[in-house]
Amino acid sequence: MDDRTFNFSHKELYLIGFTDLQEYRRYLFFPFLAIFAFTLFANSIIILVIVKESKLHAPMYILIGLIATLGFIQPIFLVPRMLISFLFGRNMIYKDECLVQMFCLHMAGCFQSSILFLMAVDRFFAIIFPLQYHDYVNVKTSLIFCLSFFFRNLLCVLSMVGLIGPLYFCKSNMIYHCVCEHTSVVNLACGDVSKNHIAGTIAFIMISCDCAFVICSYIVIFVIIFRSPSGESRQKAILTCSTHLMVLAVAFFCVVVAFVGYRVPTIPRDIRVLSTLSYHLIPNCFNPVIYGIRTKEIRVQIVKYLSSHKVESY
Repeated sequence: MDDRTFNFSHKELYLIGFTDLQEYRRYLFFPFLAIFAFTLFANSIIILVIVKESKLHAPMYILIGLIATLGFIQPIFLVPRMLISFLFGRNMIYKDECLVQMFCLHMAGCFQSSILFLMAVDRFFAIIFPLQYHDYVNVKTSLIFCLSFFFRNLLCVLSMVGLIGPLYFCKSNMIYHCVCEHTSVVNLACGDVSKNHIAGTIAFIMISCDCAFVICSYIVIFVIIFRSPSGESRQKAILTCSTHLMVLAVAFFCVVVAFVGYRVPTIPRDIRVLSTLSYHLIPNCFNPVIYGIRTKEIRVQIVKYLSSHKVESY
């Protein structure tokens, strides 16, 4: 292709996801508003309970609090603009704003994977090496782990977003999506985008490796648990680990559906959009419910907190 083709690049992009639904598109405002409101409320309850209750200031509950914080923040970068688009048809987004949204959403997704990884490590040492747990899991080691994952995620996402910056968008400025998802934006660019697709694949492999490690860790944990004598501690360990696996299953299923959806041409594009939105929204919506119901310490504190506020209201 002639280099002169790249003399022009769109600076304004349009997110037109679900426009195949035509006049029914506006009704999507209501279910997504309900999901948004519930997600903010549920995660804020988890955060508040963990912050206020000193008994929950342990590594495992702090990690749950971090997941809830991500679950609270991530939809804010995504849903309000989408709701405005559904209700008023305002679909335009500047390229730089699009890249900022992409960076925030993918960083949040990577950190969710990292936190699930760290939770698996915490449970591994708590169950396999209970007597040496505090030797392995302390402020110093936790800080080293967190910083390592932070820089890993930052490097990966900066590479993905940074490689998009120099691209020319001369094909079209219409993105059939509701968010600035990496693959959808890259597909609009002219010229060679092989590096961009490689960067996206590396990010998927990185998250997949996290999930593979988590699954292997829990397999080892369950083998140890079922070999140990039955008792209250065994039941508690099974409940805790199964809760984490439920959260992992929800998150990873959404990631796989989103990844596969953009690489199988026969899948309808509305399904592809919905799969990516599920990846960004469903885990954030379900995580606080799973932890709030299945984690006894958190459940007890939530009931106590809501009961006290109900009494005060009277």
